Amino acid sequence: MTTAERFRAAVDSRDLAALEDLFTDDIRFYSPVKFTPFEGRPMVLGLFGVLLRTFENFRYIGHYAGTAETSADGVASPSAVLLFRAAVNGKQIHGIDLLHYDEDGRIKEFTVMVRPQSAVHTLGEAVLAGLVADGLLPQPANQ
Repeated sequence: MTTAERFRAAVDSRDLAALEDLFTDDIRFYSPVKFTPFEGRPMVLGLFGVLLRTFENFRYIGHYAGTAETSADGVASPSAVLLFRAAVNGKQIHGIDLLHYDEDGRIKEFTVMVRPQSAVHTLGEAVLAGLVADGLLPQPANQ
């Protein structure tokens, strides 16, 4: 079973322990709603806990494998693109997960892209609220 297939199975079963085994210690997660990446396995696992609670009717609908340059070092590495559909607070989302692997086949970089813009905004608000509720980020100053 490939890393992408194991990742999909872990997401489908909402198994954070299985996800932990797939991530490098220094994984970087690039979000569509945050300029800088989430970094490190504990933070990314916490983020996945929020995402798995936030997405409604999440399902993967496609998979492409190949190679791509990572954003951090610009070196081509084995990669996969997983296409998904979901909803957040009733807004339909189309998106992709881009996974980059290290030499051991573990996920070292993860990028999410979603559309449409209104769904990105709704997703960002929901994820921020979840991260604050779980103590992973401080309460925003303007609230």
